[in-house]
Amino acid sequence: MTGLRPAGLGSTTTATGSPHKDVGALGVRTTARGSLFALAGSAANAVFGFLLVAVVTQGLGARGAGAVFTAVAAFTILSNALKLGADTALVRFVSQDLELTGGSGVPGLLRTAVLPALVASGAGAAVLLCSPGLAGRLLPELDPGQAGAVLRLCAVFLPVTTVTLVLLGATRGYGSVVPFVGVEQIGKPVLRVLLAVPLVLWAPSVSGVWAAWLLPGVLGAVAAGISLRRSRRAHPGTGRPPPRAREFWAFAGPRAVSSLFDIAAVWIGVILLSVLGTSAEAGVYTAIGRLITAGTLLQLAVRLAVAPQISRLLAGGDTGAAQRLHRHSTRWIALFSWPVFVLLAAFPRTVLSVFGTGFADGAPALVVLAVAAVVNVGVGNAQTALLMAGRSVGNLAVAGSAFVVQVGSGVWLVPRYGVLGAAVSWGLAIVVDNGVSALLVRRRLGFRTVDRGYLLAALTGLGAVSCGAFGMRALCGDSVAGALFAMVFSIGAFSTLVWRYRLPLGVGEFFGALRKRSSENSR
Repeated sequence: MTGLRPAGLGSTTTATGSPHKDVGALGVRTTARGSLFALAGSAANAVFGFLLVAVVTQGLGARGAGAVFTAVAAFTILSNALKLGADTALVRFVSQDLELTGGSGVPGLLRTAVLPALVASGAGAAVLLCSPGLAGRLLPELDPGQAGAVLRLCAVFLPVTTVTLVLLGATRGYGSVVPFVGVEQIGKPVLRVLLAVPLVLWAPSVSGVWAAWLLPGVLGAVAAGISLRRSRRAHPGTGRPPPRAREFWAFAGPRAVSSLFDIAAVWIGVILLSVLGTSAEAGVYTAIGRLITAGTLLQLAVRLAVAPQISRLLAGGDTGAAQRLHRHSTRWIALFSWPVFVLLAAFPRTVLSVFGTGFADGAPALVVLAVAAVVNVGVGNAQTALLMAGRSVGNLAVAGSAFVVQVGSGVWLVPRYGVLGAAVSWGLAIVVDNGVSALLVRRRLGFRTVDRGYLLAALTGLGAVSCGAFGMRALCGDSVAGALFAMVFSIGAFSTLVWRYRLPLGVGEFFGALRKRSSENSR
């Protein structure tokens, strides 16, 4: 392929028999725009998340901040579990319904998804309210009064947050990432900082800061509801939808379990180090994890934008266009993400020294996870393609297998090798999860990702950058000067090759799509 609009992507016909002009090009434009906005949102989320950590740590001290972020972790896991996979299911089923009936079935899908999530989160809130002793076990360093207040706030806001996540899944199904990014990645993080600053200055308390963290969720729920209402009005539908409750939950159930594995994979290394190692090792590992996660921001951004597009194309019977969209989006992710991990692998001690003394000892662990991340971004969003094709059971099997690998290897490696052992166990899980997912996408869906453009992306993002980075490492060592020279050389070589091969890489058309006026994501 020599561009993002391959031959044969002209006027097509959907499964409903209606003309759907240039659906593949429309998917590319929508994905490109959505990816850019989602990337900006991810960056804003990271910046304001860091600011919140700084504000809370300075205002409440290590003990108070630890209590707040323990509550954040528990609340995040609980709210994501109690949405029962309905948010991802709505992304798939709403986008399908738009393709097949123009949106007629969305009200039924919302009733199918929201009520069980509301009941589950309400039951979870009731359990929290009826378990006062849980507060002392979760937050043992707080006095009982404050710990109880934190737990009661969790219970009050749990249904609101859970239902909001479900509603935002429906808005993504309409093909727009704006509501999700605006609420979850920009609105909430900004409001949390604005509310926390005056509290820590004039009335610092754990329960007060925790309330400031939770309160923006109410505005987020209102914004999600308004956005969803507008989308429904814009797409009232023209056909009669079939009942899909059984099919919906057959997909959502396995996804609910696999999402728990996804969340646990991020935290299990910290837990193993805390139990089998030391708190200092857990801190180093957390810093490394933040670096690796930051390098995948583009992958997350593209995932938010591409998921409903692939689902809609598959629903319309245009498997070829869905495959091309997956292939092109994978190429974009790999091309612009690989250089980040090459530089992290080349100068791990220099990068980790930014966090303070003692963190540079985690350099081998950072190298291991950077290599695993190269595999991760190299397969693009294979898990998303599986899910949007309805293969949630297969996704669950892969995620569960990867989690077993991570825990099993971690229990053996962490006591012997500390941070490096935790990194190796996570890296193995990443390779298993992404490698098997890519294989399933190839065999079950027939999606191919490797073509001339992909090989050129590897040459540019891996080959050229590696030559500059590791060449400077050999000359200057793992030093600040070496890292700066490597960045300059790598940026020059990368930019030259991207410009030289912009057509087969699809870069020109990707940014060209961003310059065009927004196109409607409907017929």
